[in-house]
Amino acid sequence: MRKILLTLPMLTLSLFSIAQQKTDPAIDQKVKALLAKMTLEEKVGQMAQITLDVVTNGKDRFSSYEPVSLNEQQLQHALAKYKVGSILNTANNRARSVEVWHQLINKIQETGKGRLNIPVLYGIDAVHGTTYTAGATMFPQQIGQAATRNRALVYKGAEITAYETRASGIPWNFSPVLDVAPDPRFPRQWETFGEDPYLIKELGLQMVKGMGGNNIADPYKVASCLKHFLGYQVASSGKDRTPAYIPDHVLRDMHLPPFKAAIEAGAHSIMINSGIINGVPVHANYNLLTKLLRNELGFKGLIVTDWGDIENLYTRDRVAKDHKEAIMLAINAGIDMSMIAYDYERFCDNLIALVKEGKVKQTRIDDAVTHILTLKYQLGLFEKPIYDSKQYPKFGSKEFEQAAYQSAAESITLLKNTNDVLPLKKGTKLLVTGPNANSMRTLNGGWTYSWQGEKVEEFAGKYNTILEALSNKAGKENITFVDGVSYKMDGKYYEEFDKGTEEAVKAAQNVDAIILCLGENSYTESPGNLSDLYMSDLQTQLALKLAATGKPIILVLNEGRPRLISKFEPKMAGILQTYLPGNFGGDALADILFGDVNPSGKLPYNYPKFPNSLVGYNHKPSENRTVMEGVYNYDAEYNPQYEFGFGLSYTSFKYDNIKISAEKIKATQEITVSVEVTNTGNREGKEVVEIYLSDLYASLTPDSRRLRGFEKINLKPGEKQTVTFKLSKADYAFTNLEGRSVIEPGEFKVKIGPLSKSFFVE
Repeated sequence: MRKILLTLPMLTLSLFSIAQQKTDPAIDQKVKALLAKMTLEEKVGQMAQITLDVVTNGKDRFSSYEPVSLNEQQLQHALAKYKVGSILNTANNRARSVEVWHQLINKIQETGKGRLNIPVLYGIDAVHGTTYTAGATMFPQQIGQAATRNRALVYKGAEITAYETRASGIPWNFSPVLDVAPDPRFPRQWETFGEDPYLIKELGLQMVKGMGGNNIADPYKVASCLKHFLGYQVASSGKDRTPAYIPDHVLRDMHLPPFKAAIEAGAHSIMINSGIINGVPVHANYNLLTKLLRNELGFKGLIVTDWGDIENLYTRDRVAKDHKEAIMLAINAGIDMSMIAYDYERFCDNLIALVKEGKVKQTRIDDAVTHILTLKYQLGLFEKPIYDSKQYPKFGSKEFEQAAYQSAAESITLLKNTNDVLPLKKGTKLLVTGPNANSMRTLNGGWTYSWQGEKVEEFAGKYNTILEALSNKAGKENITFVDGVSYKMDGKYYEEFDKGTEEAVKAAQNVDAIILCLGENSYTESPGNLSDLYMSDLQTQLALKLAATGKPIILVLNEGRPRLISKFEPKMAGILQTYLPGNFGGDALADILFGDVNPSGKLPYNYPKFPNSLVGYNHKPSENRTVMEGVYNYDAEYNPQYEFGFGLSYTSFKYDNIKISAEKIKATQEITVSVEVTNTGNREGKEVVEIYLSDLYASLTPDSRRLRGFEKINLKPGEKQTVTFKLSKADYAFTNLEGRSVIEPGEFKVKIGPLSKSFFVE
């Protein structure tokens, strides 16, 4: 074991108290004065959040009729009688026009203000654009934005989303997702920035800043909501909302950094992990919600549950004997607002009773309501809860659409290009086939115009599918289309059926190349759970039968997570990963296929080759050992199909002259690392320069490497640029088993591209 050189105080008061969020004394005073006037019933009502279905007309409170209309009786019951403080959009609703949103929210605000004129806080999942507003600009999902490695594009996308969300009369956005997501089995990986905490931190910061700026009362900004605190996407089963087992040092080193940085950047609210960590549901975990989030991180914003998760403490997780005890556990753990969804009367009545019985302290209620009222004041809702839609002339504009196109174009990742099969030559005769070839739904994924994305075709008809974009680009006379395989819906789930595999094989005889569009239909949350990570049997069969024709195949992947392709990958001449690129994904892909755009995306995760080999890029050394020659005949443990950070270009880049500022440093010192990058090809291109750091020996087995910086640069043919990175003590440190952040002396190695250098911490 190595001697510890420097012990940094545990991620507590030394690092975090400095960064504690500031409050506005004027707002603090207003909140204090208003709180003093409120009854217990009014305070508890503020802590309740219901779904829109509860106050709209429908056959019951779990559904709404179309066209949507508010139910005056239900509205009065919830907002006037029970003083409900927040409403969110529901899974059962579809996108609305800006005009309809304004009608709904104006009426909600008019009914809900009550005797103290407290506005209602409306929240929505606008995760890759303003999800539930017709005509809004849809960007690539977060996983695609991560592939761009372009901070400016992520910031711009968040800024536009904020603008169009406020244009809809909605001030609160349940975004960004800051989950570390190394498990491709998990159905929400596509909602994240991938598997690396540094990448997530950097892009999460851009999203928080783009949405909120310096003043969320600005009519073009919204309050962001970080989710899902903490460790949501590493469930042992790979299934949504199932238990995880995370040691404390892993929680702090891998899962906490993105949230810490976003809190320091001024994030105003946080949504809690719906799952269970080490046997304790996070919604009932005082150590995580109060000790860590409030006390250590200094978070002063609003803590909100996810959908129905207080009830789940009783109905699913069995840590409470009834609904009342579940409420007690969650509120005492640190929850401020319950996303109840439906049965708000039970929540409010029980919480009032718990306070009167002394099981929940009045001070805890006042603390929670302080956070809620503060956010409402910060958003300017007391002065103006909704702005005139005429203030938003850029809504759905060409300017905004161009930003979405650019994000899609920089996200698409070229994974294989055998014998430079790409870019395609003009006039190439193409067969376009596969279930994702002619679908706007699959380009967008879930949380697009509706929860599961099943309503996309209803709203995205003016945009181009992959087939339509290729027909526009290459000419319809050069395109033959056969579905081959197609999706059909069964409630929230989908299945596939053969829609002309043999017809596709026959059509392949008359073309020069095949564009094979495979992947997934849209899904999110539990409906996206799966038992087999391989690409589906029908799609695999389609790929193999087409490969047998001998025609070159360009595989276009359009999927929320890496579905395994190792059964047919060797037979593909070219492979492009589009992720979920949004409404302009088809256009961006066509431009890349024909060389008008040079691909520059980089994988935000390891793309695995086998279902029993789901190892992250920052794996432990023991997961990378090779087999002694002649002893055994099996693959090494670390064998991804494509590795994190991988992505090809139509040009070539050379890395030279890596330099470090010192070969020996003290643990408190910075070190500067530089490298020269030259475009050695014959066309302009963008390159992502990434620096990785390896601690070669440590008292806890170190990761093989960790991303510590990245920059995206643009180089013309023959152009050279020097890229410089700075590493500091936070980069050398890790959390030990006592929860202390430590730096140990010894050798470290930096790696940029194919080059590496070592230095020593003394």
